[in-house]
Amino acid sequence: MADSLNCDLKSLSPLQLFERVTEQGEKVRALKAGKAPKDEIDAAVRMLLSLKLSYKATTGQDYQAGLPPRDLVLINNGTTKEGDEDFVDPWTVQTSNAKGVDYDKLIVRFGSSKIDTDLINRIERAIGQKPHRFLRRGIFFSHRDMDQILDAYEKKKSFYLYTGRGPSSQAMHVGHLIPFIFTKWLQEVFDVPLVIQLTDDEKYLWKDLTTEKAYEYARENAKDIIACGFDINKTFIFSDLDYLGTSSGFYKNIVKVQKHVTFNQVKGIFGFTDSDCIGKISFPAIQAAPSFSSSFPQIFNGKENIQCLIPCAIDQDPYFRMTRDVAPRIGLPKPALMHSVFFPALQGAQTKMSASDPNSSIFLTDTPKQIKTKINKHAFSGGRDTIEEHRKYGGNCDVDVSFMYLTFFLEDDDRLEQLKQAYTSGELLTGELKKVLIETLQPLIAAHQERRKQVTDEVVKQFMTPRKLAFEF
Repeated sequence: MADSLNCDLKSLSPLQLFERVTEQGEKVRALKAGKAPKDEIDAAVRMLLSLKLSYKATTGQDYQAGLPPRDLVLINNGTTKEGDEDFVDPWTVQTSNAKGVDYDKLIVRFGSSKIDTDLINRIERAIGQKPHRFLRRGIFFSHRDMDQILDAYEKKKSFYLYTGRGPSSQAMHVGHLIPFIFTKWLQEVFDVPLVIQLTDDEKYLWKDLTTEKAYEYARENAKDIIACGFDINKTFIFSDLDYLGTSSGFYKNIVKVQKHVTFNQVKGIFGFTDSDCIGKISFPAIQAAPSFSSSFPQIFNGKENIQCLIPCAIDQDPYFRMTRDVAPRIGLPKPALMHSVFFPALQGAQTKMSASDPNSSIFLTDTPKQIKTKINKHAFSGGRDTIEEHRKYGGNCDVDVSFMYLTFFLEDDDRLEQLKQAYTSGELLTGELKKVLIETLQPLIAAHQERRKQVTDEVVKQFMTPRKLAFEF
């Protein structure tokens, strides 16, 4: 069936493929609007992603709603096969490779720069201490204008940090912690202000949520974020539904971005169609606005020239490519970015995790027993089929999810390297590697849960109150 579909698609012209993608996109939206069965929607989405990958393979261009294909040379001289390409946008991540997304290709495709040894060494010199394990291990792997941030810092000029969270569920999983762990480290070593955007408005627009439920999720997620240990005197957390109505500076920047980005541009960047509500089309300007210091007059005393650094997962980059494009046209500095890899689902690195699938990740609410059961039962293994084969040939750390998770959470570089060598040689079995991960995550999550218990509604209110922070501008 799949082979005949591939043959069928290969016989289509680029324009015919474009029309097939458009039709399938409309079908997916109709099924979702009609609340069709989940398996029917999932099948339609898979077909849509397959069509988009075929379109990219044929034309060398990403599908852009409303923009038919240009006549360009096929990538790889037309030899790229469907499935060879990764599909990444702010809502979907798909790859056929068990190792996960090819990040080197993504750097080329997105036009960012690799975080190389020279940059890591420069960061180490600037802060006078060992770089974070996420930098040492390539978890934050790509950047835009990090050199400018370091130039400013070395000249004693300040910058600020901005990151965010889309509150789509009450419980966050360990993958959601990655940008906050790294942002907390950046804030401490550089001693700069931080703003954290909770995009409850986005979740209302994209999900089947009321505004009240989206705002409730935002406040609950704020408790988990605060439990990471952020300094209340240096950190402002805000809900879009709450803050947008109270800050004239924030709304002015939204309007400036909206005026200088066309409908065709957002269709091209985000794939919006004529069937999408106007809230979705205008939302990117809201995610762009915190990139500009004048959106927070209470923190920056109205100054417009304080540069922003945004640590985020690479799938959020389209928002900030748009932001960086529009910034000079509205007379404001471009934000700099640092991109992280995706945190793999327990079942393997082919997709991002889903907050709606309890077995796709370890949640911050999980008990020690649940953590143990999930890892033993669901964590994808790079081991062999039998102990004898494993002892003889060894395991594959590149696809083993337990080892991937340890890369994120095990602090000791030497211990991580020992585990890698032992597993690769066959000395360490899959069950033994999983045990190391269980013993790493159980105390980490228990400690997080204890800190979260201390975060009262009053503490959340203090973090989310617009106010001056402990900096002079």
